[in-house]
Amino acid sequence: MITLVDQQAHFVLIHKPAGVHFHSQDGTAGIVAQAEAQLDEKLYPVHRLDTPTSGLLLLARSSEAAAKLTELFTAHAVEKRYLALSADKPKKKQGTVKGGMSKARRSAWKLTKDKDNFAVTQFVSASVLPGLRAFLLRPRSGRTHQIRVALKSLGAPILGDALYGGSDADRTYLHALGLAFELDGERYDYWCPPTQGSHYQLAELTAQLEQWRSEPPSWPKG
Repeated sequence: MITLVDQQAHFVLIHKPAGVHFHSQDGTAGIVAQAEAQLDEKLYPVHRLDTPTSGLLLLARSSEAAAKLTELFTAHAVEKRYLALSADKPKKKQGTVKGGMSKARRSAWKLTKDKDNFAVTQFVSASVLPGLRAFLLRPRSGRTHQIRVALKSLGAPILGDALYGGSDADRTYLHALGLAFELDGERYDYWCPPTQGSHYQLAELTAQLEQWRSEPPSWPKG
């Protein structure tokens, strides 16, 4: 059963589990198909999450709504927040990662100095426990594997993200935590903490998330 976070006239918001494909493949229904079956209606994707990523996924309920929401995402008018954990110390504790994105080996991507497929990711971080750091990230673009590549470039690959050199864990610790946008004059603001993964259940992390929620950080310029 997929968790339904909210249901409005023009969209539904669901909590995607980690490890579920976005599109149906290999005879297994993807997250969109599962949501359609559960809600018994046609749904229209307007953004996507990688297979290992959990969290907030917005699906339009009509082609007209999908066009409006897609336009918001394209114009970067949707504020997105992601939560990631790493077992490694980053080169810097907060800042902005910028660069072009190009394909590398084994379905991975890499950061380049080119302007093609340019990605911008702002981040702040805090120590949760010795050897465990939490990152709150604000992507300013929507590139494939953008956050995973950004954290690898900082020397702090995401915990459990084997593709990018992360330490072994019970899941890839990347979660779509927040979405905020305005549609037809209405303001929507969602914040949905993760439920899967032992490290995501730590009391120290819960306290840090509450702090970030009640006192939003000052984002690095750029």
